[in-house]
Amino acid sequence: MTELYFRQWLSGRDFATANPLARDMRNFTYAVGDPVTHEAVLVDPAYDPAALLELLRRDGMELVGVVATHYHADHIGGSLLGYPVAGISELMELREVPVHVNLEDVTWVSLGTGVLSPPIVAHLDGDVVEVGSVSLRLRHTPGHTAGSQCVEVEGRLLTGDTLFLDGCGRTDLPGSDPTEMYRSLQVRLADLDDELQVYPGHFYSPEPSAPLRAVRARNQVLAERSSEEWLRIFS
Repeated sequence: MTELYFRQWLSGRDFATANPLARDMRNFTYAVGDPVTHEAVLVDPAYDPAALLELLRRDGMELVGVVATHYHADHIGGSLLGYPVAGISELMELREVPVHVNLEDVTWVSLGTGVLSPPIVAHLDGDVVEVGSVSLRLRHTPGHTAGSQCVEVEGRLLTGDTLFLDGCGRTDLPGSDPTEMYRSLQVRLADLDDELQVYPGHFYSPEPSAPLRAVRARNQVLAERSSEEWLRIFS
């Protein structure tokens, strides 16, 4: 296994501590990189990009990219229920780097943040983002949004709002699709190793992460069901 730099930072606690919205939303931002080359990407940087860059600097790491799990403002910035959220637009003013987005969410990322292509880089399911010697595999998991994606890297699965330790992301929002969410949870992620450690996009459970085996055992959205039954319960 490749040597890995990995950090899980909670909004309102580890950064953006004075921002009440950041405290309420309890978003995680992840830093993933190569400790040998000192290169890192931020996954879902929102609320305080300057503080996130400072956290990287303290660890001796340099930002070389961003990965967006989906386009919602609490993950990449924009307007959240009328409240402005700093994110990739402000980050690009400090350091312009590629922003890796699933193709289906590119338009919405641009509309919400004003960031265009480039620096946005569109991806398909299975694409790999290289950070030094570290490979981040992007898994397209539509449902919460059309372009939601999970990030698989070195025994870890960063799930954004596709999968929480308990439950899953909402499917009643504009652009969401409960049938696609069912397929993402029950089909697209079905082949993943039980030993992967799941790192969600929000701190909604007592613990910040858990092995996929444990999530499968306790999370009812992953219980084996027909699509009709699943949609009746969860959509």
